[in-house]
Amino acid sequence: MGLFSRKPKTPKPVNATAGAGGGNDSASLNSEGSNIKSSSLNSRIQIQNTNRVSAGSVPPTPLTPMTPMTPMTPHPMPRINLPKPPDPSLDAAGYLRSLGSVRERSKIVTDKALRNALNHFDVDMAKFPDVVTFVCGIIKRDFDPPFSSIPPHGRYQHFCVGGRDRIANLLATFPDGVDTTEKCRRLIDLFLVSVLLDAGAGTSWSFKSAENGRVYRRSEGLAIASLEMFKAGVFSGNPSNKFQVDKDGLRNLTVEQLAKGMQSRPGNEVAGIEGRAQLLIRLSTALADKPDFFGADGRPGNMIDYLLAHPTTQASSTPIVILPVLWNVLMSGLGPIWPPSRTAIDGVSLGDAWPCSSMPQHTPPPSSPGLSPFPNSQPGPTAAPWESILPFHKLTQWLTYSLMQPMQSLLKIQFAGTELLTGLPEYRNGGLFIDLGVLTLKPDDLERGLQNYNDHCRRTGTKGVEVAPMFEPSDDVIVEWRGVTVGFLDKLLVEVNNALKKELNGGELSLPQLLEAGSWKGGREIAEVSRPNTKEPPILIDSDGTVF
Repeated sequence: MGLFSRKPKTPKPVNATAGAGGGNDSASLNSEGSNIKSSSLNSRIQIQNTNRVSAGSVPPTPLTPMTPMTPMTPHPMPRINLPKPPDPSLDAAGYLRSLGSVRERSKIVTDKALRNALNHFDVDMAKFPDVVTFVCGIIKRDFDPPFSSIPPHGRYQHFCVGGRDRIANLLATFPDGVDTTEKCRRLIDLFLVSVLLDAGAGTSWSFKSAENGRVYRRSEGLAIASLEMFKAGVFSGNPSNKFQVDKDGLRNLTVEQLAKGMQSRPGNEVAGIEGRAQLLIRLSTALADKPDFFGADGRPGNMIDYLLAHPTTQASSTPIVILPVLWNVLMSGLGPIWPPSRTAIDGVSLGDAWPCSSMPQHTPPPSSPGLSPFPNSQPGPTAAPWESILPFHKLTQWLTYSLMQPMQSLLKIQFAGTELLTGLPEYRNGGLFIDLGVLTLKPDDLERGLQNYNDHCRRTGTKGVEVAPMFEPSDDVIVEWRGVTVGFLDKLLVEVNNALKKELNGGELSLPQLLEAGSWKGGREIAEVSRPNTKEPPILIDSDGTVF
């Protein structure tokens, strides 16, 4: 089967009633790899036009709530002025925590990449068309023009692995007395915890579902594990409602409970299980500290009530929430969950933001040597200390993409300002550009990364199968790679839309659609080709379970 041959997994409307034997679970042990034998790009692009989802095949009747084909923005919205991010000269921490800072600051690294002037990677933009061809082939393999059936990127799709709509099944189990708003609160509870657990699981871990006995790995496995724990009441402190996440349930969570729920044990370890548990325990404190966002009982789902009551929310035929309000809930409300070792300015933790040598460097006065984390980097003429920091907020963005889905589908809430969201700077999206030759790790960094990998294997007692360079999330290599990924995903969107212009018939793919149907999936599939035994990315992350 060629890489662009149609696989059993189909992004068509999922079957809410599929039982254990229904569907072909695409993230089962057998599906993590594909039967790909070709090694050259041209030989891998073998497109077959069978069994794809056509936009014309979408049923004319209203879609079942929470199907993957629910549109990102169901109705046109009036133009709404969005608040500007804080002025960094007055509030550097506020600016770097803002969503708008991610694309703005990543542009600096991306511009250097376009000039082949990065510190850790050689850049060959002549290979970028190969990435465009590869991604377009995947999109055309799985969807028919004009591609309007592509769902937005979000956690929901992972719950539907194998064509079984587990979320629809979950909703169907709630009593008739549970109204739509409470149903949405419960899904927000579930999705938030599931996303926070969605860091890289590692190569050895898998999860066997109690519902159908099938085995899942990676993001889909983490999604199914979190769903089954949610349904068992692991995250609830309310005896009368196990289908919720709250401050009391999370406060009492232990590493052992989480390990049991995720089936993490010797030989089947989840990477960073202690970091994940501590993240959820810190979440209990965050939920308790912000009752205006999360209510007296400290439930993530109570953010719905805050958003709908916010003075900037417009009530027309459907509520319109400006995205920066949701972003503030997640950044301010969940701030305490991030490890204290993260970058901070004036005592304010920035979350997923890191010093980067490719950013403008502050030049300290001679009496204060060593303040710059990269003293050998070329300083900018007037760079302030905050300018060396590159923000990503990947998990918060992944949360935002994912939490909008149930609110849009069940409560018909629309969000203004979704264009502020960026491509997710994680190893599947970023690995795509390395595996297809646009980015190549420089020799000194490659040697250092391979030594890190060898040290990791000795420390953990594991045996390397497919050796790859490894770095911690804070390493300058990883930070630069992630910054380039944000900018290259924007460039990829433009070029994919140009390449598919005829098929799109006047329309355009959105960035969330590209992430879902092209770049993230493409990064996973090219990793399967390049490293068929482990299917790992080209650069490994020594993860603590709180970033990737």
